[in-house]
Amino acid sequence: MKALVTGAAGFVGSTLSGRLLADGWSVVGVDALTPYYDPALKLENLDGLTGDFTLHKARLQDLDLEELLADVDVVFHQAGQPGVRASWGQEFSVYTEHNIEATQQLLEAARSAPRLRRLVYASSSSVYGDAQRYPTVETDRPAPVSPYGVTKLAGEHLCSLYAVNFGVPTVSLRYFTVYGPRQRPDMAFTRFLTAARTGGSLRLYGTGEQIRDFTFVEDVVSANVLAATQDVPAGTVLNIAGGTNVSVLAVFDIIREVSGRPLAIDRFPKSDGDVFRTGGDATRARELLGWVPQVGIEEGLRRQWEWVEARRA
Repeated sequence: MKALVTGAAGFVGSTLSGRLLADGWSVVGVDALTPYYDPALKLENLDGLTGDFTLHKARLQDLDLEELLADVDVVFHQAGQPGVRASWGQEFSVYTEHNIEATQQLLEAARSAPRLRRLVYASSSSVYGDAQRYPTVETDRPAPVSPYGVTKLAGEHLCSLYAVNFGVPTVSLRYFTVYGPRQRPDMAFTRFLTAARTGGSLRLYGTGEQIRDFTFVEDVVSANVLAATQDVPAGTVLNIAGGTNVSVLAVFDIIREVSGRPLAIDRFPKSDGDVFRTGGDATRARELLGWVPQVGIEEGLRRQWEWVEARRA
């Protein structure tokens, strides 16, 4: 099997690429290496990958996508501009470029891809905003509260449109707060654990009572592989939620335990577009894919702490 992984040097993309290569896949990676965070860290994510792997350092819009997809069986579309806080104001055009325009052009090329069996799109729980209920199910009305969430929902809608109108075999996976080794340096757990390691202060936005459904990166990767290989209807949308609904303050307690270190906390106001709670119902993913998360929050944070320790060493 041959896969195209977009965003291949990123947090999820590099972990997924490693899993596919270990399973014997041939992998073509694409990554624009945007400066949202240090591109050198992204390239570091690819160190140690072994097997049939090639990387194109380019935007999707700048590649001949029809040629690239000519012998590809599965596309894992992980690429996108991340971040809720940065998506406001003048930066919004960056999000439309990387999250909407790139997705549309990839889907357009997928229409004529002769071997394509599945296109798996990385969506986000941000599409729900302040959800109507918890746990949230896929049929609940999306109402994003950030420009980032708007662009991820737009990409998801494009996947559904191309599935209905042109038969492109898409599956959209709504990730709920992914964490683990290789997590981006701007994301909360990496910041928290790094501060614990160095003795720095943790930046807490809001009260810390906000609740998140955290999902370990290897569980997310497993969901992608299952979405690519199980027989599911084109246009399917699935929650990928780890089921570990805990507050940020409770996370601090776990970090104190796994690190054995005290934490200094600096408090800041709640960020615009930051919801109070997320919590997904992953029943459909279990029924359609056989996906069940395997890693709980304590084990997952311990493994991420070990990664932080190893990188500092």
